[in-house]
Amino acid sequence: MKIAIIEDELLAVNYLKELLDKQSIIPVTEIVVLRSKKQAIDFFENNSADLIFMDIHLGDGMSLEIFEQVELFTPIIFITAFDEYAMRVFKHFTIDYVLKPFEEEDFHQALQKFVSIRNNFDPEPLLKSISTLRQGEDTEMMKRFMVREGNKLRSVDEQNTAYFFASGKYLFLTTMDNQTYIYDDTIKDIIQKLNPQVFFKVNRKFIINKEAIIEIIKHSSQKVELKLSPKPEVSDEVFISKMQITECLNWLKN
Repeated sequence: MKIAIIEDELLAVNYLKELLDKQSIIPVTEIVVLRSKKQAIDFFENNSADLIFMDIHLGDGMSLEIFEQVELFTPIIFITAFDEYAMRVFKHFTIDYVLKPFEEEDFHQALQKFVSIRNNFDPEPLLKSISTLRQGEDTEMMKRFMVREGNKLRSVDEQNTAYFFASGKYLFLTTMDNQTYIYDDTIKDIIQKLNPQVFFKVNRKFIINKEAIIEIIKHSSQKVELKLSPKPEVSDEVFISKMQITECLNWLKN
């Protein structure tokens, strides 16, 4: 099993690695240590793990903010010195909430709980249900988007929308005729409102209209590049997130 540790304190990281090495409850093939919120976001954009140990307070912010940038369907054991977040974390795939300082027995109990849930629960139907809920019915999907053009408002329909892209704190909409506007939404929220037959979130920055893709370049099985028209001003290269490659290529076929 591939284990990810999201923790900024080196002593805590070493203690967890020591406990993982000593235990015999789960097989551990790889341990990935992520020392900041940014490292975790960058990692989970293109990679996955079988189990995550996550502290809540990190040097560059709250680890709960990671969920605003990437979708995680990985079981998580939270290990923190703060008890006030216990209710908030259980809306994610939380296995246990362990308070620091903790004993080896607490660690083992959390692992046993993980094994018990994994052996008795098939997550596939739940993940499909989540995907279906996010896509919604076609009748509920947004077909037109209001953007500001000077002191006027303009309506852009989905056929003329090439892609949405996030840059800094803003979300932008680029049209097929290469006009770019600030769009008042977030990339996380807008994807749930779009027609999944037309748009796909290829990575954490780009949601692309199928008709805007003019070329697909397969550098390797884990590195697929999309050439877009119009060409994005913010990026010369647009790659499909590694975790999304299979789903995105299937989307392109349909």
